[in-house]
Amino acid sequence: MSSKNYEALVVYSLANGEEKAQELQARFQTLVEQNGTAEPTDVWGQKRLAYAIDDEPIGYYVLYRFAAEPEFPAELDRVLGITDGVLRSMITVQVPVSTKSAAKVPVTVIEPTPEPVAQLPAEDATEE
Repeated sequence: MSSKNYEALVVYSLANGEEKAQELQARFQTLVEQNGTAEPTDVWGQKRLAYAIDDEPIGYYVLYRFAAEPEFPAELDRVLGITDGVLRSMITVQVPVSTKSAAKVPVTVIEPTPEPVAQLPAEDATEE
């Protein structure tokens, strides 16, 4: 099978401190490196959540990019789901976008049609 490019966005809990979140980050970075080809990890750090998860208003965000066989993301998702200290995670397939294919997409411009103007009755020009 051929490997695909993936992104995994993980939000770690800060309930046990930022050091614990960084330990989890390193642990999952090692797991990704063991099962695929990892690109540099993008650490976003502490960010306010849109809504509290498990009564936590702030999470520690990390974006992993990697190439792996199709079986690995399912296993990574399973492990992330059962690991204490992981608030949320999402794994997606990176789809390459080429400018050549984007240029071939037909674009249709729809002009708004003017609404018909109601005709007022003509005034009688012979009024006295």
